Amino acid sequence: MDLLKPLIALLAIVNPIGVVPFFIHFTQNLTPEQRKRTIRVSAFTAFIVIAVSAIAGLKIIEFFGISLASFQVGGGTLLLISAIQMLNAQPAEGRKEDVSEGESKVDAGASIAVVPLTIPLLTGPATISTMVIYADKTRHWWQIGVLVGYGVVVALATFLVFSASGRIARVLGQTGINIMTRLMGLILAALAVELLADGLTKLFPVLASNLR
Repeated sequence: MDLLKPLIALLAIVNPIGVVPFFIHFTQNLTPEQRKRTIRVSAFTAFIVIAVSAIAGLKIIEFFGISLASFQVGGGTLLLISAIQMLNAQPAEGRKEDVSEGESKVDAGASIAVVPLTIPLLTGPATISTMVIYADKTRHWWQIGVLVGYGVVVALATFLVFSASGRIARVLGQTGINIMTRLMGLILAALAVELLADGLTKLFPVLASNLR
């Protein structure tokens, strides 16, 4: 397994820079201490989602009787949809209804650190499916450890980006954030096509023979 591909895919999907406008919006009325706590909780929750997906994701899909090839095609399709959203400068895991739901949770006094900032704006179905697909490619326990370690990298990136959100927004501006999101979307689209092709050739071996 190419150990760099999962990290590239994760960073493209999570894309904390693209979530900066949402972070600023949802935390604008919080005190500095509350904002710091929100950053810590968001980063830790992102790590938990990635780590659990890497360690137990395969067991979960086996419990529901889903073949990995089918999950791979579904996950690849989901990644491609996420990439298209990002190419339109929308967060990979976010939708308008997700944001409005988050606003209602804020109005209700619930924490916005987990919903909607971490789930679904940072991590969601695309992140989970990516980790499950790459976890199946592992052959040694230490490779699973590497995938979990990537959760730490993503959590650290999230913490640093959210901590510097004010400066990032001023330097990049909305145009810069949109450009960054589109670039990450292009990378993600290429990875999604690769996962789709791999899953389809497993489901339909005749495709693999025709490609030779």
